[in-house]
This record gives sequence, structure tokens and C-alpha cells, in this order.
Amino acid sequence: MDYFRPADSRGHEQAGWLDSRHTFSFGHYYDPRHMGLSVLRVINDDTVAPGAGFDTHGHRDMEIISYVMEGAIEHQDSLGNRFVVPAGEIQRMSAGSGIFHSEYNTSGTENLRFLQIWIKPNAQGIKPGYEQAHIEQMDQLTPLVTPDGRSNSLPIHQDASLYRLRLGAGEAKTLEIGTRQGYLHVISGRAQSETTALQAGDGMGVIVSESLTVVAEEDFEALWFDLP
Repeated sequence: MDYFRPADSRGHEQAGWLDSRHTFSFGHYYDPRHMGLSVLRVINDDTVAPGAGFDTHGHRDMEIISYVMEGAIEHQDSLGNRFVVPAGEIQRMSAGSGIFHSEYNTSGTENLRFLQIWIKPNAQGIKPGYEQAHIEQMDQLTPLVTPDGRSNSLPIHQDASLYRLRLGAGEAKTLEIGTRQGYLHVISGRAQSETTALQAGDGMGVIVSESLTVVAEEDFEALWFDLP
């Protein structure tokens, strides 16, 4: 294990309608020990109150991914896109040369919970773009976002891939890293790595080791980032 980020040690912002846990430094939360890993810059675990959301604001030169865990997001942007992203779907927005967007909880009664992920692109000033998809789990490890959009995944402007890992109780998976870097973010369930017990909200970065083996103690779901 090269880097472990327990769920309860993350940065915390509460603004009435928003309850957000920051894996890495973001907004008013700053910690020089937690500035991201490789090109992975942000993982925010956001809970948004019914009917509330992020008003129109702008971004540049960032690949922004949303993974919805509960509820649904209503997305609008300056490209003319207006879509609803329900739980289980993934959204990728390339901010590129500049884009404005808003994100709202579509429900008037239930919370929205999603992971907001930022990955640095491999080029600046690219044409902005937007895509979303519902991707069925095909194996223990299923690609959601990849550089070339393989296996129905969403493409990204970076040599980085995002996978969804799902294991049943007692199942194990070895995540191969080689000379690259990796980051595991736990969504739900409990598991054990070679050195560390893992639970919802925990994160594990692998910088030096060539692999990471995860053994599930119960139904387990996580996101796995393969990074340059």
C-alpha cells in the first residue's frame, strides 16, 4: 500500500443543501498531503438536497466525470445539452476551451448522491463535449471511461481509464498496475487488501507496487482508476 485515504479523514463541506466529502484538496478545503494522484485531481462525494443543485458556472481544460449513486442529476450546458442522468449511469463532460453548465437534483423529496471526478486532460483548448451512458457490468471489472471508448465505454482525452469493480462475498480480484499508477475508491461494501481493511468512502492509491489484490467480505463495489 502506497497511499491510504480513510473515508472519515476526507475534507468536509456542508452548505445547507450540499454535503460534500473531498478525497483531495478542493474549494475551501486544502491539504498539501492530498492534492490528487497522477492526472486524477478530484473525487468529491456529493449529497444534494431535494430540488437543489449547482447553478450555472464555468470550467476549462478538465475532464469532468459524474457517477450517480442515488437519485438523478438534471444536466444543462452551454452546448445546448439538457439531460437527466439517473443512478447507475455515468456522465463525462470535456470542458476544453470552455463550457458553462448546471447540475440539479431532479427530485423534490429525495437526496441526490453522486461522485464528482476531475481528470486533467492531455491537451488544452480542445473542443468541449458531453456524453453519458448506462454501462452494464460485464465482468468483475468493467470499463466505464477509456482513452479510446472501447467496450462501449465513454472516451476521455487522457491516457487514463476508469473501471467499476463489483465482487460478491468471498470473491477476489487482482488489479494489475505494472509501471503505471492506480487508485481505488470504495462505493459500498467491505473488502480486504493485502494490508488494509476497506469500507465505503475509503481510497487506496498504488504508486510503487505492481498489483493490488482485493478480497470482498460482502457485496462490494468500487471505482478503479488506471493512471499514467
